[in-house]
Amino acid sequence: MYTPLQSLREGRWFKLICGASFQHLPAIRNLTLAYALAGADCVDVAADPAVIHAAKEGLAAAAGLGCDRLPWLMVSLNDGEDPHFRKAVFDPARCPADCPRPCETICPAQAITFDRPTEGYSGGYSGVIESRCYGCGRCLPLCPIQQIATQSTTITPEMIPDLLAQVDALEIHTQVGRLAEFRQLWRAIAPVVHRLKLVAISCPDGDGLIDYLRSLYQHISPEDSPLPCPLIWQTDGRPMSGDIGAGATRATVKLGQKVLAAGLPGYVQLAGGTNHHTVPKLRALGLLSEESTLGDARRDHSAPRAEDLPQPAASTFIAGVAYGSYARVLLSPILDQLDAIAPQLLGASSPPPHADALPHFAPDSAGYDPLSGSPPESIAPPPAHVAHVAHVAHVAHVAHVAHLERDPDLLTQAVARAIALVSQLKPQPDLAIAPAPAADLHLATESAPPSQFSLHHPPAVEPVLLKPG
Repeated sequence: MYTPLQSLREGRWFKLICGASFQHLPAIRNLTLAYALAGADCVDVAADPAVIHAAKEGLAAAAGLGCDRLPWLMVSLNDGEDPHFRKAVFDPARCPADCPRPCETICPAQAITFDRPTEGYSGGYSGVIESRCYGCGRCLPLCPIQQIATQSTTITPEMIPDLLAQVDALEIHTQVGRLAEFRQLWRAIAPVVHRLKLVAISCPDGDGLIDYLRSLYQHISPEDSPLPCPLIWQTDGRPMSGDIGAGATRATVKLGQKVLAAGLPGYVQLAGGTNHHTVPKLRALGLLSEESTLGDARRDHSAPRAEDLPQPAASTFIAGVAYGSYARVLLSPILDQLDAIAPQLLGASSPPPHADALPHFAPDSAGYDPLSGSPPESIAPPPAHVAHVAHVAHVAHVAHVAHLERDPDLLTQAVARAIALVSQLKPQPDLAIAPAPAADLHLATESAPPSQFSLHHPPAVEPVLLKPG
């Protein structure tokens, strides 16, 4: 089984992006669980104590189902205005009665609703469901009366040390020309950076990009005080667009080539418009490591520590891919089904029906009961001096949402879909759940048959990679 560092070094790195402002706790928990079991190396979440706790519950559930190599948990911070750190807002009372509501239709997160039955709202709730909105901005130009705006989400520098104490890795979102703002943010990070296993810097393209990235590296890793952990350059091609269609991946592949050619110290990882076309495109262009296509034969079974892997002077291949909107949309039909049956799952005082049929992936070595949803003692709630009262209430609610592992069919379907995406980067034996020997991964096309996986509890529906758009 690969460690995250091995995956990074050999070009197999897979990161799940839950979203820097996505705060829908049930989805975050269940996405984390499914992709952890599928072999993800990292889960990137919002810098929110409640979100971190929900992701940790997902990791604990994966451990309880036998996942013997959990992904690292990462949070994202920003040094200024950034589309990843915002939410849509509007006044539903101003909406015309005959409005076709294009905002509701276009929203990929189902974050905009009208007359939704909600406790405390006599006529139902209308507007933006804040926890679901991740700031993609697709609704902004579609409003007939142009009343949809955005609000930025930020955290204070004082919160950073406590947040970073709860995670393994950090990602900083920046843009060309914000060196002063980056330095100000880094002042709050530098005293605790030694705790981290990884630092990533995410930046979109712009005039002077390479010079800007070199300036950032000189600031965070001067000769007299080098960065104590690996560094990833995340090329943010077309943010939050991977679920739109095949063409969305072109920008990030092109930007990845540009940063790779610059020879910056560290690893290069794609994001922003990534989907099931990304890895085939990288492979066709010869941008993947040879080792990423060799399978298990050349695997180094030793687990290297961070200090055993020096910062590469320059990458010669794309080290990995991060998937956000596409990875979430891939599982959203299954999570929607889970929401639909949640009342009956939550109403059961005893283990769910057919509990003995849960797909048990390995012996439970983590002391976690997947039926109770109780995390082990090592998964502690956020510190009281960091968590806000509202966050604490949300954390308490997480224990009562429908857990994906409570339904064997849905869990198996979710993990199989996640595997279909993860396995584009990783050889099949590296996965937490191995496909059947005869399994053949195909994208969902008219001519290609769907993939079948031999799990302990076979899926009710054969999983395939969705074809977006």
